[in-house]
Amino acid sequence: MSHHIVEVRDLCFAYPDGTKALQGVSFRIEHGGSVALVGANGAGKSTLLLHLNGYLPTTQGEVRIGDAALTRETAVLVRRAVGMVFQDPDDQLFMPTVAEDVAFGPLNAGWPPDQVELRVATALDRVGMTHVRARPPYRLSAGEKRAVAIATVLAMEPDILVMDEPSSNLDPRARRRLIELLQSFTHTKIIATHDLEMVVEVCERVIVLDGGRVVADGPTCVILNDEPLLLAHGLERPHSLRHSHPH
Repeated sequence: MSHHIVEVRDLCFAYPDGTKALQGVSFRIEHGGSVALVGANGAGKSTLLLHLNGYLPTTQGEVRIGDAALTRETAVLVRRAVGMVFQDPDDQLFMPTVAEDVAFGPLNAGWPPDQVELRVATALDRVGMTHVRARPPYRLSAGEKRAVAIATVLAMEPDILVMDEPSSNLDPRARRRLIELLQSFTHTKIIATHDLEMVVEVCERVIVLDGGRVVADGPTCVILNDEPLLLAHGLERPHSLRHSHPH
């Protein structure tokens, strides 16, 4: 069974106040795919991401990771396959030191100490943050926090990376490092973002959400060159594509 495939079928979700956040969302992402979820604020991007490893329960429709439907019973296994990087790194970094934050997941998964240390060292090296392992997270820059948050997920060796606005609040240098890091990953990647310039560089496919519905789904170069489509759904054509041919 491959854990790399993500399939969402007719997913609906309403918050307790009655707000319909998702209304029949369906898509399938194959192994190794790099897909951007884009849309205006309130389109349903973050709500959708929170369904992909069970942070929000599936009340109507279905989420499948590999061959398994995501249920209360399968959620623990799915969360090992699907690593979630939240929009605010402070939601993921809460231990006294960086190394302890990265070790938290493997320790709680029951891995022996020598394996945990190997995972910590490997994950921090992968994101270029070995030099901050002894620091408290609150002493890190925004870019360093983002990289360490990604390392906490990589330490669990997931098949699929799910990221919510990974480039937000980063300065240009930190954003460039993030893009290069994302380009180097072979994981299946699902990235919710307003940063369409990053999408051009990182993702080969774009899914446009509006009002909790999928309104477009296709190759990045096609979707992001469709200016009438983008404007109709609160988005703008990336500057880097304005003078390039859509094909």
